[in-house]
Amino acid sequence: MSLPGPGARPDEQPYGGPPPTLRPGPGQLPPAPWPPGSPGPGWAGPPPGAWAPQPWSPAPPPQVTWAPPPGTPPHDEPKPFLHAMRARDWAWWRPVVGLLLLAVVFLVAGAVLAVVGIVTGISPDLTMGDLTDPGVLLVTNATLVVGIPVVWLAWAVAHGMSPGWSSSVLARLRWRLLPRFTLLAFLSLGVGIGLAVLLDVATGEGELEGPAPGWGWLLAVVLLTTPLQSAAEEYLFRGYLSQAIAGWVRSPSIGAVLAALITGALFSLAHLPPDLITFLDRFAFALAASAVVWLTGGLEAAIVLHAVNNVVVFLLAALLGGGVATESLPEGASVLPLLIGLAGTLAYVALVARWRRRAQPETRTAAQDLRQPFLPAPVPAA
Repeated sequence: MSLPGPGARPDEQPYGGPPPTLRPGPGQLPPAPWPPGSPGPGWAGPPPGAWAPQPWSPAPPPQVTWAPPPGTPPHDEPKPFLHAMRARDWAWWRPVVGLLLLAVVFLVAGAVLAVVGIVTGISPDLTMGDLTDPGVLLVTNATLVVGIPVVWLAWAVAHGMSPGWSSSVLARLRWRLLPRFTLLAFLSLGVGIGLAVLLDVATGEGELEGPAPGWGWLLAVVLLTTPLQSAAEEYLFRGYLSQAIAGWVRSPSIGAVLAALITGALFSLAHLPPDLITFLDRFAFALAASAVVWLTGGLEAAIVLHAVNNVVVFLLAALLGGGVATESLPEGASVLPLLIGLAGTLAYVALVARWRRRAQPETRTAAQDLRQPFLPAPVPAA
């Protein structure tokens, strides 16, 4: 046994032995162990009203506005064309602002163009009633074509969205569809209008006057501006106005029906039909245009339907004279030619429906659901 080193206390043990044991003196209690986390013996806690430490908690996140990265679809779930306005920041008042903006700018721009036509002598009067006059048709078409950029302006200002949503569910005009729809329109509506004109002439209802005065200029105006005029009317009626009406209705199907009926009536009134039969003919044409918009998810088929109708009508008027009544110049037309033209319109809708079943075009918008916070994918434990 080794002896303790010099100066060591008697109760100390040599290196490697058990730790020393402290024994209380006479009349003393053994020291109590310190509880975990306490400051030490003799501390009785903070005085009343003093600050006491609180359990740690993370600081709240800063209030920041998060925006989706560029290119993110504006919809959390796929939407039909008429519900394209119902994006993440949808509000009922946005279409109201857009319609007010569209009405004011469109009317002012149209009035300015009409006055310019009068002052320059292109259009002889403010009534612009003789649409077989090249100058009158040019000014009339110009006052309507301005509606296209006005619709785009309404989308950008009132909705903060790309103007392409006024064209289709792909946020752009699908140019590749236009040739196919044009062929279908000439095979159906074009043939129907031609048969209606032949019947009108054969029954003596229409009078062949020969080529209209300035028919060369009329052909140029028709071919260069009438397709744009037709597209503008579709952007206004089957586009923004239909999308606004349907957007206020939660159900896509009910909204589509209401939009077709309301815009069809407004479309007929805007053309100032002289009698009930012509009003119904215009109304049926508008319903057909709404139907192909619903079938295809965009305005392309409706634009082609409208453009082929107007181009064929005015070409016949330029070559045969204004005495031939047609669907767009129906004054004096009997019921039977109008029914033939209507049959051609319905045939076009049937051909588009058949094409839709085979081609399966895009009829709903792309979407990315951003309503839930992003969480990383779970990783299985090792």
